[in-house]
Amino acid sequence: MTAVDDARALLAAPAVGVWSAPGRANLIGEHTDYNEGFVFPFAIAQRTAAAVALRDDDVIRVRSTFAPEAVEVSLGELDARIAAGGLDWAGYPLGVAWALLREAPDATARGVDIALASEVPVGAGLSSSAAIEGAVASALNDVWNAGLDKVALARVGRIAENDAVGAPTGIMDQMASMLGVADAATFLDCRTLATRAVPLGFADAGLSILVTDTLVEHAHSTGGYRERREACERGAAAFGVPSLRDLSVDDLPRAEQILDDVTFRRVRHVITENQRVLDTVAALDADGPSAIGELLVASHASMRDDFEISVPELDLAVETTLAAGALGARMTGGGFGGAAIALIPTGLVPAATEAVRVAFAASGFRTPNIFTVTPSEGARRDA
Repeated sequence: MTAVDDARALLAAPAVGVWSAPGRANLIGEHTDYNEGFVFPFAIAQRTAAAVALRDDDVIRVRSTFAPEAVEVSLGELDARIAAGGLDWAGYPLGVAWALLREAPDATARGVDIALASEVPVGAGLSSSAAIEGAVASALNDVWNAGLDKVALARVGRIAENDAVGAPTGIMDQMASMLGVADAATFLDCRTLATRAVPLGFADAGLSILVTDTLVEHAHSTGGYRERREACERGAAAFGVPSLRDLSVDDLPRAEQILDDVTFRRVRHVITENQRVLDTVAALDADGPSAIGELLVASHASMRDDFEISVPELDLAVETTLAAGALGARMTGGGFGGAAIALIPTGLVPAATEAVRVAFAASGFRTPNIFTVTPSEGARRDA
């Protein structure tokens, strides 16, 4: 059974369609998106599906395989319910409905039943939230005749995440989920929203992306993420620029002089991470995927030491996969838990998987969930 099958089975009425959107793994470029910088994620094969049935009233009813109770709200009450908060998981699909109506006020909104099912691990840093947003936004865009393109639907997802759920994230996750291309990553300029699909060629090079989900859950709406964002804003303000995107590595000596130590290290991560994204894209274009390993390792060290968003489980996953033969490895996602990725020869995946399990057991950590991901297609209508 796929997520599409599960969503259709959960729906209490005949579906007019099923839409799905993938999670994403970020190859490199962490915490650069809300600083208007560069990111380089790819959509993964694991998806969230939204099955939709039409209603005769103005009620939006959402239910999912990951929560026991359905949540209902009328279109007329949507603004008030979003403002009141406390919707838990339902804040994501209902937030998308609310945001879509703001972005497309001429849409022909009507009552719908939405059933959600997901294959994307929650809390693993693979953006299960963007997958929900992309699936629901794609569905309502069609059903309500909103006429928005994929970039506009990514904006809808970000509005839902920022303003309805209260997570101060950038637009990377939504763009990756909407615009994913098989065997490619999306090089995204978060200031202009210009994108380019960059071929990865992992399979042809005999390489795989191995994910270690540490099972240490994180939450973007909690304080650590917000504090990092505020530090970045302080750094930009000290330079009198709109965002850290406007600074380069040449500005680091002055940054060290005018900023306190913590703020400087936060700023240094973002500036150097932007450069690493550019260097990764250039290396792929020139030399292929075997050339990017050291950039992944440097990215993890920067997140561990300068941005301080790693945890011991993530560090152990990175260290162990590198020792097992990975070309590069790093934590991926917002940090404070979640997953690490490793670029590794495919033939070494079984041994690396076992090595990580042994290392986690020896450290007294929970047994992680370890699997490979494949760069895959973005949001689509499945049925």
